[in-house]
Amino acid sequence: MPDPSVTLVAIRKRLLFLFFMILLVTLALVSRLAWIQIVRADELYEQAWEQWNRSIPARSPRGLIYDRDGRLLAGSTTVETIVAIPPQVEDPRQTARILAPILEKGEEELYELLTLDRSAIYLKRKVEAEVAQAVRDLDLPGIVFTTEGKRYYPNGTLASQLLGFVGMDQGWAGLEIYYEEQLKGREGRILFPSDNLGREIPHEARQYVLPKAGDDLYLTIDETIQYIVERELARSMLEFQPKQAMIIAANPKTGAILAAASKPDYDPLHYEEVDSSRWALAPVTSSFEPGSTFKLTTLAAAIEEGLYNKHEFFHCTGYANVAGHQIGCWTAGRGHGSITYLQAVESSCNPAFINLGQRLGTEKLFSYIHAFGYGQKTGIDYPGEGDGLIFDLEQVGPLELATTSFGQGISVTPLQQLMAVSAIANGGYLMKPYLVREIRSASGELIYERKPEVVRQVISQETARQVAEIMESVVLNGSAINARIEGYRIAGKTGTAQKVGPGGAYMGGEYIVSFIGFVPVEDPQIVVYIAVDTATRGAQWGSQICAPMFGRMMGDILNYLQIAPSDQSTLPEVKIVEVPDLHDLTVDEAAALAERSGLLLRLVGEGNYIINQTPKAGAKVPQQTQVVVYLGEDGENPAGAISLPDFSGFTVREVAEVLSWLGLRLNAEGSGIAIYQEPDSGTTVEPGSAVTVFFSTFPEP
Repeated sequence: MPDPSVTLVAIRKRLLFLFFMILLVTLALVSRLAWIQIVRADELYEQAWEQWNRSIPARSPRGLIYDRDGRLLAGSTTVETIVAIPPQVEDPRQTARILAPILEKGEEELYELLTLDRSAIYLKRKVEAEVAQAVRDLDLPGIVFTTEGKRYYPNGTLASQLLGFVGMDQGWAGLEIYYEEQLKGREGRILFPSDNLGREIPHEARQYVLPKAGDDLYLTIDETIQYIVERELARSMLEFQPKQAMIIAANPKTGAILAAASKPDYDPLHYEEVDSSRWALAPVTSSFEPGSTFKLTTLAAAIEEGLYNKHEFFHCTGYANVAGHQIGCWTAGRGHGSITYLQAVESSCNPAFINLGQRLGTEKLFSYIHAFGYGQKTGIDYPGEGDGLIFDLEQVGPLELATTSFGQGISVTPLQQLMAVSAIANGGYLMKPYLVREIRSASGELIYERKPEVVRQVISQETARQVAEIMESVVLNGSAINARIEGYRIAGKTGTAQKVGPGGAYMGGEYIVSFIGFVPVEDPQIVVYIAVDTATRGAQWGSQICAPMFGRMMGDILNYLQIAPSDQSTLPEVKIVEVPDLHDLTVDEAAALAERSGLLLRLVGEGNYIINQTPKAGAKVPQQTQVVVYLGEDGENPAGAISLPDFSGFTVREVAEVLSWLGLRLNAEGSGIAIYQEPDSGTTVEPGSAVTVFFSTFPEP
C-alpha cells in the first residue's frame, strides 16, 4: 500500500508544475497580446486600414520663386489629373474606347491601364480644364479626378537657365532641382473605404488629407537687372552672331548675384525642344582661358608684394623669350616700345605681365591665384558648378609661369573671375556667392535667411584701392575706353583669349572676348563680367565687343538703381579724337587703329577689306564714337548693282548712314534695333532702291 505522505507530495508537485505551466502560458498570451496591441499596434492598424481603404494621391503645390523685391519668377497653378480605379471600372473596353479621343491616347494603351491589378492608376496627368470637364461630363464608373500643381514662368525665357524647369514630378535643372526638397512640399491623399475587391463602399464618407505646399524661395536676383542683361545679350547675338554670349553680375560687398544669363537659352515650358547644352547657366558651369582679365590677379599680387611700380619703365619688343620659346604680345610683333608699367596695364602688354610673374615666382603667384578662389568651386547654390583648371606647382616650369601670368594655359569660370574682382572692389575680401536670400513657408514664416559670408581676406585694402585706380585708368586711357559711362567713374579690364580645341591645340580664328568691371570706383555697387564666344561678325576684341556692351547696359542699370553720378570734379573731360583713314585695311588692322583712338568699329557687308567709312577720315569726334565701315574686296567700290548687307542689330541712324552712301533709300518701321529687313541681306538691288528695315526696342533672343 502506497505511503499517503508520498502520494500527497507527488500531487503537490504536479499541481505546482501545472500552476507554473498555466502561468507560463498566461504570460506568453499576455506578452503576445501586448506585442500586438502595443508594439505592433500602429503597423497592424495601418495594414488593416489599407485593407479597408483605398487612396488617390493629391500632389502638393510647388513652392514659388521670387526675385529680391518679391516679384514672381516661377509660379504654380492647380490643374486636374484623370485617375482610374480599375476595380470600379465596369466595362474597361468601352471606357477605353470612349476616353481615347478625348485623352489623345491609344485605345489599347488605355485598356491595359484600366485592367491593371492596381487600386488606382493615372490615365493622364495635368490636363487642360476643357479636357477634364469633357471626361467629367461622361460620368464613367471608376474614373475620378485629383489635383496637381503645374509650373508656369510669367516672364517666359527670362532667367530660364538660372531657374531651371520642372518635369512631371520634380525639378530637373537649375534652382528647381537644387532646391527640390524645399520646393516640392508634401503629398496629400483622397481616401475612400472599399470592400475586399477594391470597390468603393456606397454612402461611406471620403476623407481628404491636405497636401503641404512647398516652401518659397526669395532670390538675390533683381528682375529688372536680369531683363537689362538679357536684352543686351539678345542684341549681341544679333550684332556679332557668336556661338554664345554670357553675363553675370553681383553686389561685390555681399556676394549676392544680381543677374546671370547666357544666350542662346530656352523656354522652360518647352525645354525638350532645344539641345540640353542650353539648359545650364554658362557663367557658373563653363570654364575657359580667361585671357587678359586674369592679369588683374597678377597685378594685385605684384602690388601686394611690393613688386609693382607704375612709374617704372618697361621695353616691349613685341615678344618675350622664355625657356627657348618666343611668347608674342597681342601687337603681333610690333611691340609697345618703352612704356611705364601703368601704360603696360592700360595697353594690356603680355611681356610686361610675364615680367611681373617672374618677379613673383611660382609659389607666390600661385598662392594668390588660389587665394582669389581659382581652381576650386565657389560653393554657389546652383547645380553643376565648374572649378576650372589651374596648374599644380610641380607642373609649373618657366613657360607655364609666363603664360599663367597673363591668363593663358589655364581655365577659370566666369563666376570665379566675378568673385575675384569683387574682392578688389570691396577692399580685399573674397565673398561666397549665393542666389537664394530667404526661404519662407507658404504662410510667409521665415525658415532660412542667408547672410553674406567672407571666405578670406586676399589682399590689403590699400592694394585693392590701387588696383581699382589702375582699372579706372584702363577705362580712361586704355583698352577699356569704350566702357565709359558719362558721369561715372568706371573700373574695368578687357580680355581676348584664343580658344583651345579638344586636343589641346589652339583653334584658329576662334576667340572668347570678355570684359569685367565695377561702378562707381569710389563706392562699388555692382560688378559685371561679360564674355562673347566666337563672334562671327566684327573684330574679335573685348574692347570692340564687350566694353561697349558694358557701357550700354550699365547706363540703364545705374539709372534703375538710382546710383548718383560721381563727383564731377573727379571726372576727366571727354577727349576729341581724329577718325583714322581705314580704307583698304583689313578688319583687324582697322580695329587696332580704332582701339588706339578709343573708337568703336561697326562692320557692314562682306569681304576682306574696308572700302568705305562713316564718319570720314579726319573728322573730329568724341571718343567712343562708332565708325561704320563697308567691307568688300581690294579696290572695290559699291557701284552698279548693290548686294544688301545684313543690318541686324543696327540702329536707325546707322542704317540710314550706310544706305545713304550706298545710294539707297530707307523705309524705317519702328524704332530701336534692326531685327528684320526687306529685301533680305544678300539680295542685289539697283542704286536708288528703297530698303524697308523693321526696328524693335527690345529684340527677341
